[in-house]
Amino acid sequence: MPMRINNNPAAINTRRNLAINQERLIKSLEKLSSGSKINRASDGAAALIISEQMRAQIAGVKQAIDNSETAVGMVQTAEGALSEISGLLIKIRQLSVHAANEGANDEVMLQADQFEIDNALETIDRMTFNTQFGLKKILDGSQGANGVANGQGLEFVTASPKTQSSAVEGYNVRVQQLGSRAMAESSTSLTQELIDEGEELTIAEGGRTVSFTTKPGDTVAQTIGRLKSEIEQIGLDITLEASEDGDLTLTHNKFGSEFGFSVASSTDGVLSSEGGRLEIATPGQDIVGTIGGEVAFGRGQLLTGGEGTPVEGLQVRYQGTVLTDADASDSTESAGRVAVFQNSLVFQVGGNVGQTVAVSLKSTNTRTMGRGVINESGFLSLRDVDVLTPQKAQDTQRLVDQAVNEVTRTRAELGAFQKNTLESNLNQLRITAENLISAESTIRDVDFAAEIAEFTRNSILVESSTAMLAQAVKLPRSVLTLLQ
Repeated sequence: MPMRINNNPAAINTRRNLAINQERLIKSLEKLSSGSKINRASDGAAALIISEQMRAQIAGVKQAIDNSETAVGMVQTAEGALSEISGLLIKIRQLSVHAANEGANDEVMLQADQFEIDNALETIDRMTFNTQFGLKKILDGSQGANGVANGQGLEFVTASPKTQSSAVEGYNVRVQQLGSRAMAESSTSLTQELIDEGEELTIAEGGRTVSFTTKPGDTVAQTIGRLKSEIEQIGLDITLEASEDGDLTLTHNKFGSEFGFSVASSTDGVLSSEGGRLEIATPGQDIVGTIGGEVAFGRGQLLTGGEGTPVEGLQVRYQGTVLTDADASDSTESAGRVAVFQNSLVFQVGGNVGQTVAVSLKSTNTRTMGRGVINESGFLSLRDVDVLTPQKAQDTQRLVDQAVNEVTRTRAELGAFQKNTLESNLNQLRITAENLISAESTIRDVDFAAEIAEFTRNSILVESSTAMLAQAVKLPRSVLTLLQ
């Protein structure tokens, strides 16, 4: 075996192994002290990329959870205010029912009812203006999809969060068929002779039936009055009109093909064309038209934008008479235009781009509720109501019923949005966060049991390498024995 002193291969080899063992020991210490087995890219480039993406996803999901909880708080704030408004509307209805008690009320009592109604209306408007979440007013219509119609007989009703904002000039509304009501007209007048003979009239609507027989000796006016009273008492949603000659016209109060009634008379033409036979009245028609050149569906006088179009969810009511040619260009005469302003509340409820939901909060201002209700008092909205006459008290009930339906429908939409969208999404997000954290932990977190075993091994190897280096350094000294 050759003996050299300029180089010591054994010491060099031992020192190299010692350096490797020391590096492994340092990495074990780093992993045990940080709790992570990936502390730098060199520890695992692919694992670093995956785990960092997961960390970004986890952070997004955690923030989405906070966002959803905040959204629930906003919805509950709005729903709480709507609950109080609903209570005030019910009180107004109670007062209008009291005011309609014509036989017992005097002028002072009616004024007291009207004063209380005015106070309730002012309170509703004040709540509408003051209800806020942070700095956002949430019931004044500024946080919803709103619009304004321009055209004789054209009225904006509602829009959904999916409705797109229109250009400045608004969407063009074209109507090819007007909405109408079911109607029955007599071709034979109700004469005194028919009354004295005991004419039998039957009117059936909505599962309710009026079976009316004239009384001999009653005048035409008395008979018609009794028939009107019978229709009201049974609760038919039908209006009876009569000419001076005794020609009868029955009209359903609601527009559209889904609302109809049947009639019969013992004499040909008084109500039914054939005596003693129940016949269906001339059915009403649903409006037919387009909004902004897009497909729209008609129901009564309401025209609603089709699904998947820019006007999806946009609803207008048309009570005018202008008709347009279905084959004409969009630039020809139209029923009017409706401008839409989309300000619906959009919530980021997911950790990624585009994972948003939206809800539209409608205005509860008394000038916007109760619109479109047919009434004899000329009330255009809830703000106009008064109960100083029996007829006005009855019409007030009609508008308040409409307003109650509007508020309860909004509350139902918010409740469904909270339960089925926000809270269900919250549950899913929490499960997602749990699973993502578990997956990220598998990739990133150190297994302490395995790493301590590795640390012990490396520690022993460092100690043994150090000891062997000391021995390797001594090997060249054996040359001295040759010099003795």
